[in-house]
Amino acid sequence: MADLMTLAVDCGGGGIKANVLDAAGTAHSPPVRVPTPYPLPPTLLVDTVADIAAGLPPADRVTLGMPGMVRHGVVVHTPHYVTRAGPRTRVVPELVTAWRSFDVRAALVDRLGVPALVLNDAEIHGAGVVASSGVELVLTLGTGLGSALFDGGRLAPHLEWSRAPVRRGTTYDAYVGEPERRRLGDGLWSRRVVSVVEGLRPVFWWDRLYLGGGNARRITPSALARLGDDVVVVPNAAALVGGARAWDLFAG
Repeated sequence: MADLMTLAVDCGGGGIKANVLDAAGTAHSPPVRVPTPYPLPPTLLVDTVADIAAGLPPADRVTLGMPGMVRHGVVVHTPHYVTRAGPRTRVVPELVTAWRSFDVRAALVDRLGVPALVLNDAEIHGAGVVASSGVELVLTLGTGLGSALFDGGRLAPHLEWSRAPVRRGTTYDAYVGEPERRRLGDGLWSRRVVSVVEGLRPVFWWDRLYLGGGNARRITPSALARLGDDVVVVPNAAALVGGARAWDLFAG
């Protein structure tokens, strides 16, 4: 098992990143990133992953993380890929139908000819950072807000609580997502992140909280100082490292 190579794919609202890593999480080529194409029916996502894989070293298996609710490799709901032109654009009913109950895992196995593991993108990100000790919460800050909860390294059922209202009907996704960061600037946006973290603390009572995703690095030093020693900012590259480690944590 130690010499197995994993194609790790991190699918976001704005971009799709991929690389091939060994079992230790060491990359064997520079990472590849392409813009997320829209409109994006399921078959186009699979085609995009296959095109990326063709330009990377051969892999023995594939791990794909994507936004939304994914159960056993099957999509229950995905927020961005059902839209006409990306996050916060018009929802296309035909795409909603196409994505609902689509078996991404089976489609990847059929197209790439290797075993596949498909989960929510925050869960894959978490696989790259958790210490597998105690209760660990992972929050990813990017297009929206992703989350994954672990207890002793075991993954809890995914909850899309980021789509719950946090203030005057605004969801967590909208409250700390990328459009609001751009509108507010890093300083005011960071204060919102602190507010969200402190509001969630008595809900989860975590032993460790990891803040990841592309925008975690934008949290200001003063905001980080307020978060406490049980909150750690982790690099966005963990999403790809997690693709290799996920097989030890989740498969089987």
